[in-house]
Amino acid sequence: MDFTFNEEQQMLLDSTRRFIAERCGFEARQRVRSSASGYSRDAWAQLGELGLLALNIPEADGGMGAGAIETMLVCNAIGEGLLLEPYLSSAVIATHTIATLAAEQQRSDWLPRLADGSLIAVLAHDEPGSRFDPTKIQTTAVGDGSHWLISGRKSLVYHAPAAGLFLLTARVRGESADALSLFAVRSEQAGITLRACATVDSQRAADIELDRVSVPRAARIGVDIRDGLQAVLDFGLAALCADAFGALDRMLKATIEYSRNRVQFGVPIGSFQALQHRMADMLIQVEQARSMCYLAASVCTDPDAAKRRAALCAAKVLIGQAARFVSQQAVQIHGGMGMTDELSVSHYFKRLVAFELRMGSTDLHLERYRRQMRAA
Repeated sequence: MDFTFNEEQQMLLDSTRRFIAERCGFEARQRVRSSASGYSRDAWAQLGELGLLALNIPEADGGMGAGAIETMLVCNAIGEGLLLEPYLSSAVIATHTIATLAAEQQRSDWLPRLADGSLIAVLAHDEPGSRFDPTKIQTTAVGDGSHWLISGRKSLVYHAPAAGLFLLTARVRGESADALSLFAVRSEQAGITLRACATVDSQRAADIELDRVSVPRAARIGVDIRDGLQAVLDFGLAALCADAFGALDRMLKATIEYSRNRVQFGVPIGSFQALQHRMADMLIQVEQARSMCYLAASVCTDPDAAKRRAALCAAKVLIGQAARFVSQQAVQIHGGMGMTDELSVSHYFKRLVAFELRMGSTDLHLERYRRQMRAA
């Protein structure tokens, strides 16, 4: 299979990398991670100016109308640069959710603001005890005249503290089989409580508690969005894999560079055969992760749900295994310095630890893949 990118795709990757290197380097990231918001509003606005926030908005809605491959390339660069901005949460998952599931008026209300960066939205779906099963939703929406009353809890919603719009999944009581629907709720709405925290990789997240949150009837997106929601989550998982591969690739390059510069016993440690073998094994893992990253991007919009899910589970498992192996080897080769905040390798390590757990652990996706193969 030919994995060569066309000219436009390569330009997109190069321009994103150049922007991150010039505006969002490691020192800038260190300042951002210690700030109150946990991300740079200026960098977010500039991502909008570059058109990267409109990547997943259809041309008919004023966006770029790009596909999964272009999203993969941008997320590769974001993973390489360890960006803390809510690109995956808002510009990929939430934007794709609205673009594919929302009605025309809802799209016209929110997509232009998502494109220019004036609005950040997040999908609030996972709940305590759900183990990333999209069907295990306990949050409820009950009709009350011209409004819905939403009650429930959502767990560890990435970038919820920065969001102005929550896309909440809830069971609609009183309808056939308690239909699963989506509701667009403004974050300042009465009845919403956020319990914010920092994740292991310095991103921001929050648990969300909903106590009879009242929203108008027009806030409902779709009647029963189970199939559409799974497709959105699969698209987001492919983008998450792309982010992890970007971190993996950069971590390997940083380790090789360190082995060439670090001198021990009068010679670079990269000349030691034992370390050469380790880095060769790391390279094999990274190249396998690259292939799985490309596979995830190529199938994440496949209409065959079973095929799509199996491939994405396999990608999450193999990239997760590579993440653990490569990050551990990188830290060991760097020695004690590998876990210090002053060295970027420790931040890549944490990014990959978070990846292994986000949107389902490696073990969880391995079990899902096993069930998919048994059912095939």
